[in-house]
Amino acid sequence: MRHKKGNDVNGWLVIDKPTGLGSTAVVNITRHLFEAKKNGHTGTLDPFASGVLPIAFGEACKLIAYVTDGDKEYEFVLKFGAETDTLDLTGKIVSDGAKIPTEEEIKAVLPKFVGKVEQIPPKFSAIKINGERAYDLARKGQDVAMPKRIVTIYKLDFFGWVSESEAKFRVVCSKGTYVRTLGADLAEKLGSKGYLTSLRRTKCGKFRIDDTILLENLKNMEYVQERKKFLRPLLTCLCDITVIAVRDEDAAKLRQGQAVSPKNYEIQNIIGCEAAAVFRDDLVAIVRVEERKISPIRVFNS
Repeated sequence: MRHKKGNDVNGWLVIDKPTGLGSTAVVNITRHLFEAKKNGHTGTLDPFASGVLPIAFGEACKLIAYVTDGDKEYEFVLKFGAETDTLDLTGKIVSDGAKIPTEEEIKAVLPKFVGKVEQIPPKFSAIKINGERAYDLARKGQDVAMPKRIVTIYKLDFFGWVSESEAKFRVVCSKGTYVRTLGADLAEKLGSKGYLTSLRRTKCGKFRIDDTILLENLKNMEYVQERKKFLRPLLTCLCDITVIAVRDEDAAKLRQGQAVSPKNYEIQNIIGCEAAAVFRDDLVAIVRVEERKISPIRVFNS
């Protein structure tokens, strides 16, 4: 994420990632467009997928975990009757001729996928197996044993048919959920086969599709300062955290990694919790609030 050349740029940029482009490519393109020293994304979005991809610049990189740990929302189209090796339209057909379920059958089975769900991630995924990406091993023809994981599906809705064999869904889920696996598992539960023909992320942590800007729109802007108008403050990703407006002298101490006294602040309801220490609307630190002290966890210098 860090490069010697470039300027200090801080904040969040929320891209509506186009299909056909990887997340790392978007990071590289936006770093160039903003002439920035450092940036990074908040979790891989498959090249065939589109939608919300938050990009952290500078000091915002220290907050990436607050976005990646958040819930996600996707809209996807599942094609019934066949399966590919990648579980999406970019792969090779490995099974076909399976039945197409009815709308009634689909709606009846959806509740079984809400709650804690066990998944086996796709072999064509970015998960590391013995230090190598699973998709690299799969492309070499190696038989990869993917570790099971437990994820949470909060909501799964059927949105209707888009063709004779393709149905549209929306899912709200925890981090680590593979929607490709969800689609294949759903089809299997219905006595069919299935793979995704479309995947669009509409929410990632606190960022929604309405917060995004198209990459092409940024490219069409002539000046960097014009692009910077679309940067969001560091605090944007911390909507649910308590904010403490600290004094000038305490802000200086926190930035130096020193704890400060809580006696000047109303902390009775947040003892034992994390909070955001702010001075003049600038994020100073993520702090741990205790009865006798407020200690910095993450310090920001923007």
